[in-house]
Amino acid sequence: MRRLRGAGAVLAAAGAALGCRDRAEAVQRESALRALVHQRMPALEQVTGLKFKRDPAVAPRSRNQVRDYIVHKFDEDLPPEELAGLQAALRRFGFLPDSIDLRESFADVLTEQIGGYFDPDSNTLYVPTDIDSFLVRTSVTHELVHALQGQYLNLDSILDVKHENDRRGAAQAVLEGQATLVQTLVMMPEQRVEDLPSFWEARQATMAQQRRMPAFAHAPRWLRETLIFPYLAGADFVRWYGMTHPRRQPYGAAMPVSTEQILHPDRYAAGDAPLRLAFVAPSPDTVRYEDDLGEYEIRLLFAELLDDSTEEQAAWLAGGWGGDRYRLLGPALDALVWYSAWDNSAAAARFANGLERAWARRRSGGAAGRRWEIKSLTVDGCPVVRLVDAPVGWRGWLRLPGVRIVRSP
Repeated sequence: MRRLRGAGAVLAAAGAALGCRDRAEAVQRESALRALVHQRMPALEQVTGLKFKRDPAVAPRSRNQVRDYIVHKFDEDLPPEELAGLQAALRRFGFLPDSIDLRESFADVLTEQIGGYFDPDSNTLYVPTDIDSFLVRTSVTHELVHALQGQYLNLDSILDVKHENDRRGAAQAVLEGQATLVQTLVMMPEQRVEDLPSFWEARQATMAQQRRMPAFAHAPRWLRETLIFPYLAGADFVRWYGMTHPRRQPYGAAMPVSTEQILHPDRYAAGDAPLRLAFVAPSPDTVRYEDDLGEYEIRLLFAELLDDSTEEQAAWLAGGWGGDRYRLLGPALDALVWYSAWDNSAAAARFANGLERAWARRRSGGAAGRRWEIKSLTVDGCPVVRLVDAPVGWRGWLRLPGVRIVRSP
């Protein structure tokens, strides 16, 4: 990880004395963190059924250092061209206002929220120096689960999957969900896993508590919701998995491959994997960015665009998702083409009607020089819905990009 250089020598005697005191406090703080780590490790092993292969290191960090780490990891994950593509996609879908800079908003929210983090590269658990003792215990317990996961998995390889947003979201839900569930059971040892209330159903209470923090409260809904999802929906999935697959871990081949499987464990149990949609070459214009949404973000899309849509209605409109793929095309990333596949014609029709209403609202104020259309199709025998939103003069209107269903061998 990035390490900060010192600001220079302290010349005054008073400054030197203060520096000695600060160093003594830092040593004492680090010693207390190490003691907490060693005290927590046996309980974590008992709850997870995994053994630590080595002790993780632990170190305190200032809030500025926390922000530096967040920005470093963000830039590593999203170099400028990738960031421009993702930010443009979020704006085209209506998730992100044009006035919001994704990088800055993300850094602001996480800097405010983070109570600790585990860095796999250095095998070190870092804890901010400005949080109270209860949050220290909570964060250390949670991040130690990630340290334990990292001894059995390559965490970076799991979360560094490019242009597979939904699959990555499912993997993150397993990792954060397990950490949330284990943290709860270790800190509340009197609780039995089967008696715990649903984490996901408690989401509104969690969101209300988080909104007391200014950066989170002012962040776009998409950012708030996608930050919360892996912890709460993931915890419910991991609890279900542990109860139905005792003494097994939801890793490797058992890892869920879609947020649909996280939200609906019965779909996971049935082996309902998403269809893979692939755009057909050649493209009528320059492809600037490509990815997918998945069921959960389609729910968020309806919640964002339909003011009168309840959580249940948004889930109903997104139900029956079978896979999706979108592209941003053109030098200005101003043409959006999105295909979604559905389990059956009824689900496709329901979604198409909801999307028609949502997009009409999105464009109700007028979008000068733009045109949009939604069309129901059949692709390789599967019901598919296509959305195109692009400038009126876009050359792709003459030959719209097509897709095919990629069948597993």
